[in-house]
Amino acid sequence: MKISSESLPTEQIRNNQCGDWSYSDTEIAVKSLAMSDWRYELLIQLHELVEATLCKHRGITDQKVTEFDEQFEKERSEGLHSETDEDGDDPRAPYRKEHFFATNIERLMAAELDVDWKDYEKEIYATTEA
Repeated sequence: MKISSESLPTEQIRNNQCGDWSYSDTEIAVKSLAMSDWRYELLIQLHELVEATLCKHRGITDQKVTEFDEQFEKERSEGLHSETDEDGDDPRAPYRKEHFFATNIERLMAAELDVDWKDYEKEIYATTEA
């Protein structure tokens, strides 16, 4: 199994997200926004890796997740969700359980890295607003 991660500009991440993932039989690839602090990038990539791993294990495909995220972002553009609402928190999300678990791991690691969660989120929202 190959696991890859990279930080990219916003326009290279699908659906105006701060992170993204994909997987195949032989690889899990995760992406995060390029941010001001390497710890922020690592936290996003860790979240994406955990979420992707659980989705792979449970048979939740990238296609299902992408379709849901695209619909959610369309709804956001129509004013149905705020800029701070996360796709994975929505009860309809096919990966909601996996997203919650990944967020818990992300928060634990943030605490260990002395990352102020509010500052971290503030930069994410500022970077993903379009």
